[in-house]
Parts: sequence; structure tokens; C-alpha cells
Amino acid sequence: MYHQVNVQQAKASLSRLLVSAERGERVVIARNGEPIVQLLPIARDDKRVLGFMPGVVSDEAVRPLSDDELAHWE
Repeated sequence: MYHQVNVQQAKASLSRLLVSAERGERVVIARNGEPIVQLLPIARDDKRVLGFMPGVVSDEAVRPLSDDELAHWE
């Protein structure tokens, strides 16, 4: 089963239709009673991974700058 609306109705209530599609409801937009498109949610991977590259950052990379090194940046 799906929810079908015509183009004019879709223009007037796009936000509501998007919410319906996000919930998994099948939303079809028709022109002159003929279905032409279907709104579908984008599949998302809700798992977030910290970092994007394998490996370890050395302690040297995250150590504070010395006063001499810091002076070069000022």
C-alpha cells in the first residue's frame, strides 16, 4: 500500500510528505493520475567511527611546542 498525491498536492505539502517517506511510508507523486515518482529515504549508517585511518599517532605529533618553536609562529 502507498500514499499517492498529485503534483499540486505534493507542492503544497512537501515537508509532510518528506516526513512520511522518512518514516518508511511509500509516497508516490502522480501527474494526471499516472504515478511518475516515488519518494524514498536515503539509507544511513548510524554507526559513527572515531577516526578514518588505521594506525597510531606518535606522541611526537601531539606534544606541546617548545618556546623556541612557538616563537616561530608568533
